[in-house]
Amino acid sequence: MSHERKGEMPEPTPLSLLATPQDADWWLPRHQQKLAEKASMERVDLVFLGDSITQGWEAEGRVFWDECYGSLNALNLGFNGDRTEHVLWRLAHGAVEGIDPKCLVLLIGTNNTGHRQDAPQETALGIQAILAILRVKLPKTKILLLAIFPRSAKPTQKMRVLNDEVNRLMQAYADTEEVVYLDINECFLDDNGRVSPEVMGDYLHINAAQYRVWAEAIAPYILLSK
Repeated sequence: MSHERKGEMPEPTPLSLLATPQDADWWLPRHQQKLAEKASMERVDLVFLGDSITQGWEAEGRVFWDECYGSLNALNLGFNGDRTEHVLWRLAHGAVEGIDPKCLVLLIGTNNTGHRQDAPQETALGIQAILAILRVKLPKTKILLLAIFPRSAKPTQKMRVLNDEVNRLMQAYADTEEVVYLDINECFLDDNGRVSPEVMGDYLHINAAQYRVWAEAIAPYILLSK
């Protein structure tokens, strides 16, 4: 006698958890280039892991990267357009192998809510999976888990609401010792919770000057990791 309930299907695995590379011509070459860069470094003490906002340290934020992190043996693992599943793939294919950084800064999730409008629970699960892998691969590394940065001009707009809910959920993943959750979003907002075009021209990516704001906001946590 079958115990299956008629019409009942197993819950599909959220896409946010299915490790996969991006389908973009530049993406795998960048992954290989980052593996080579990592291998060429005598030591890696600080890692930034994330999407285009993190990759922006190499362009808009370059001056402040050099100023703030140039002497800290820092590695930028930000990839334009990455969602949680892309980071999971990179971690499964050598992104942090062979290094023992003192601190890793993780900022990911806005492309899950933006590109696909994943449910907040699914994006949060992807972030939780990334953290679990990092704890195994980098057991001595302090992880600074950043709240997803504000998105959209107004606090009531859909993308902002989705990101805010992910942030609420992922606070539970921090244990205050090995994984520290930090929300610096007020740095980018006015008194009414709005984002101005002077801060984010497209209401998603921070402008060049905001990379200094970001660096200053997390500086106490980076110093603690030295």
